[in-house]
Amino acid sequence: MTAAPPALEIIHLYKSFGGLAATHDVCLSIAPGERRLLIGPNGAGKTTLFNQITGDLSPTSGKICLFGRDVSGLRPHQRAHLGMSRTYQIITLFHKNTIEHNVCLGLLGLSSMRWNVLRPLSQATELHVQARAMLARMGLDHLAERRVSELAYGEKRRVEIALALAQNPRLLLLDEPLAGLSGPERRTVKDLIAGVSRDTTIVMIEHDMDTALDLADNVTLLHYGRVIVDGTRDVVIADPRTREVYLGH
Repeated sequence: MTAAPPALEIIHLYKSFGGLAATHDVCLSIAPGERRLLIGPNGAGKTTLFNQITGDLSPTSGKICLFGRDVSGLRPHQRAHLGMSRTYQIITLFHKNTIEHNVCLGLLGLSSMRWNVLRPLSQATELHVQARAMLARMGLDHLAERRVSELAYGEKRRVEIALALAQNPRLLLLDEPLAGLSGPERRTVKDLIAGVSRDTTIVMIEHDMDTALDLADNVTLLHYGRVIVDGTRDVVIADPRTREVYLGH
């Protein structure tokens, strides 16, 4: 039986801004269903790597494969249609609209209904049913008619994850989903992420390692755009290079 291809494979990826190498010869292979944590100090190139994976940035050289398909030349919306979804370090929601409307817009982007410009979104009943179901899963259905601008920060984070998961992604990229959250909010979001089916592969950037390590199967440490350490949680945490990057000794 032929082994399944990696969910995400990154091959000799370089990205330079002038003379600055933001990612330098990055090679990663992430298995279907895996939970991979990307760590590293500020400026290590983590979000730049995410932006290349999603197509928001074009690499200087190298290749990105999604479930065995080379997507290096595809635009972000084309990658989304292949099953890639993400959240952002800075919350990117429509703050004047309701939570339900935000999730419906995310669903619309992958639906054939997006071509029917004459049909109001309010009449897309099937999208609203799907949006309500996802919000219920996130524990936010009671806030569905609330404007995003009226939400607490932690609730906005949960809406972003709901929007990303509503697209039923095969690969989910989470960019610091725990950033700025209180202790109880971190536990809530952590439980939501832990509850995602293994049908979805998750790659997560996070600085709160105490919380994020519990979610990870494997960990990759980036520093100055390079992969410094890559392996299981215990291997990466015990590696002296990890202590050197974070502690300076």
